[in-house]
Amino acid sequence: MRTVRLALIAIGLAAGAAAPAAAAVKDGAANGFTVENERTVAVDAATAWKALTDDVDRWWPKDHTWWGRDSRLSIDARAGGCFCERSEDGRRQAAHMTVSFVDPGKTLRLLGGLGPLQGMGLSGAMEFRLSPAKDGGTRIVLFYRAGGYTPDDLSKFAPVVDKVQGLQLGGLADYLERGRAAAAPRP
Repeated sequence: MRTVRLALIAIGLAAGAAAPAAAAVKDGAANGFTVENERTVAVDAATAWKALTDDVDRWWPKDHTWWGRDSRLSIDARAGGCFCERSEDGRRQAAHMTVSFVDPGKTLRLLGGLGPLQGMGLSGAMEFRLSPAKDGGTRIVLFYRAGGYTPDDLSKFAPVVDKVQGLQLGGLADYLERGRAAAAPRP
């Protein structure tokens, strides 16, 4: 268990100062926690959805994968589909989460434990919720509730997981903003 704790601390330190526009540990207890991060992007929901589901390998931080730059990520956005990772040669593989709910342009729900949580035997529900933003664009909320048995107090992991989820949502938001900037006409 010490190795898992050290891995989570290292992840938290790597998360550092980067934070999304809105982040919160919603609740925490010895057997689980809920975190929620939010970003608004200046693209429509269809564009955000396409990037979320089709381009995950382009925006998910490689330092939050099992094999770093050698990793290839994919989301099969259908019930029973896989949020999977494969090494470039395809020999090393990980099923991070299973897609359980798809409402294109609105909600993608995945079930499972991410990173060290998976190895601890924990599970969770992660949702990407897309909705129109007040001033245009799309509001994206990344919600994750995880829990299960462990001899450790899971509420202590919540702030670290919150920061990591902020980095992941930040990766999507930054990718969408870069794509928007690249698509803008030049004077």
